[in-house]
Amino acid sequence: MRLSRREALIGAGALAGASVFEPRRVVAQVVDQEAERHGISAFGDLKYPPDFKHFGYVDTSAPKGGVFSQLGSTRIYNQNFLTFNSFNSFILRGDAALGMERTFATLMRSAFDEPDAMYGLAAASVRISADGLTYRYRLRKEARFHDGSPLTAHDVAFSFNLLKEKGHPIITQLTRDFVGAEAETDDIVVTRFKPGRGRDVPLFVAALPIFSRAYYAVKPFEESTLDIPLGSGPYRVGRFEPGRYVEYERVKDWWGANLPVAIGQDNFDVLRYEYYRDRDVAFEGFTGKSYLFREEFTSRIWATRYDFPAIRDGRVKREVMTDLTPSGAQGWFINTRRDKFKNPKLREALICAFDFEWTNKTIMYGAYERTQSVFENSDMKAVGPPGPDELALLEPFRGKVPDEVFGEPFVPPVSDGSGQDRTLLRRAVRLLQDAGYPIKDGKRVDPNGTALTIEFLLDEPSFQPHHMPYIKNLATLGIDATLRLVDPVQHRARVDQFDFDMAIQRMSFSSTPGDSLRSYLSSRAATTAGSSNLAGIADPAIDTLIEVIIAAKTRAELTTACRALDRVIRAGRYWVPQWFSKTHKLAYWDVFGHPPEKPRYYRGYPEIWWYDQAKAAKLEGRG
Repeated sequence: MRLSRREALIGAGALAGASVFEPRRVVAQVVDQEAERHGISAFGDLKYPPDFKHFGYVDTSAPKGGVFSQLGSTRIYNQNFLTFNSFNSFILRGDAALGMERTFATLMRSAFDEPDAMYGLAAASVRISADGLTYRYRLRKEARFHDGSPLTAHDVAFSFNLLKEKGHPIITQLTRDFVGAEAETDDIVVTRFKPGRGRDVPLFVAALPIFSRAYYAVKPFEESTLDIPLGSGPYRVGRFEPGRYVEYERVKDWWGANLPVAIGQDNFDVLRYEYYRDRDVAFEGFTGKSYLFREEFTSRIWATRYDFPAIRDGRVKREVMTDLTPSGAQGWFINTRRDKFKNPKLREALICAFDFEWTNKTIMYGAYERTQSVFENSDMKAVGPPGPDELALLEPFRGKVPDEVFGEPFVPPVSDGSGQDRTLLRRAVRLLQDAGYPIKDGKRVDPNGTALTIEFLLDEPSFQPHHMPYIKNLATLGIDATLRLVDPVQHRARVDQFDFDMAIQRMSFSSTPGDSLRSYLSSRAATTAGSSNLAGIADPAIDTLIEVIIAAKTRAELTTACRALDRVIRAGRYWVPQWFSKTHKLAYWDVFGHPPEKPRYYRGYPEIWWYDQAKAAKLEGRG
């Protein structure tokens, strides 16, 4: 599960026949299940035929070589944007280096121009049983680990079973419908799933890293360590300095380089991740060419500081890419496990106190739009009153969820942009009074007379300006709010243990959300340390709707169920919505080439970019 840094509806009768409380769990496949297949997807549809030569969005003549250096913009599991002290990216302990997933092969690799399709990497093909519960993969005989040893079905089975048992909590949650794997022969591995398994669980398993069984026979898997594990992917760990940088070197004789899923990709000889604790310092590093590529997440810097000499003379290029993928929900998530945050009226009052319009105009140069939905920037977002198809799903919960679920979805209020909108603050006061939080001696207190306090947990100084006016407004309401800035390791530990009042998170889902919703939104995840359910959401209606989404047979059913889920979550007031952007803002020293258009469902860098030697030579000549 990769997380960003910041980053035809069906008729009502189609779903009404199934019990909402026991959703009909199905596996959609539109082809002969027993036939040998070159790829898989959530609904069985594949763009590329069995004899495809390469993905359509790559440049097959892209040269190999050069360096791609950057600040990491995505992370998985226990990886940390600001530091690292481990090369084990797949457990809860430690802070792992960004990019470690690039050192391991997987059974299949995603196509970036399809919403969820995957095609064979270590696996040459797969046969799927008629009930969709058994996947039999035939491995490529050329697959190898970096030490030259063969990658076999025994390694695959070992890896998947190990991750299910001892992997990061997100992995163990997402594999709960995965029964296990077994090696039938050296080149045939069988993965088995529970009846009613989640639609996307086989896709998740096919994307798990493949470890060397021999390596871990003498090494403990559960430890946080800077020992470099034996990999099998297109890159291996090269030079590194913990907390400063890590380099990954391209494996020049990688066994998968000429496969259709790899042609035109993995072009750089070195992928380098730089680490900075401060965004302003990181920007200065970029202007000094300490690294070559930067995705800009700070609107202030984008609007005011890209005027240095290398920009003006063309040595550094700026580019804005349209983002057509779901933006998800970013905001301050409220830890409802704590008694003081149990009342949704109090949580709505916290929403009213944040003046997005002033913050966007004054601090972020008008660069963002307000987040409203869990599925922002997609057709899965609920808009207007529910139609008949959504009502068919929601009706069983009438009286068990807020009445607004059956009307217009909740939208955060729009302020007058003054920074202290008196109308919204008065509304917040009324909500607090209704929730049983009166003023006593100038302080807002709970029904027991205890002062209401809030601590915002933060690990990046650049976000401090966004907190200060919000904290000022909360003080106007009588709420004693403070900001606690901690180091990245402590921040990760506290978030994993849910030891916070409010913390920033971005929930980001794919264009085909499924089992991953459980990790962010389910009751089970609310009590699982290390899960992504920071708000502690534990609602039977949400649990049921997640299962309906996972059970959807078509994309139309999926969209309908996501809209219904969106209504219930937004009615819960679980987070103070922040902002999102429909673009990626890129800056880079002019030494790269890339295809003219990015793939529909991914940004494409560094996977399909390349180092342009001619540009680099010209740049060096210009000083």
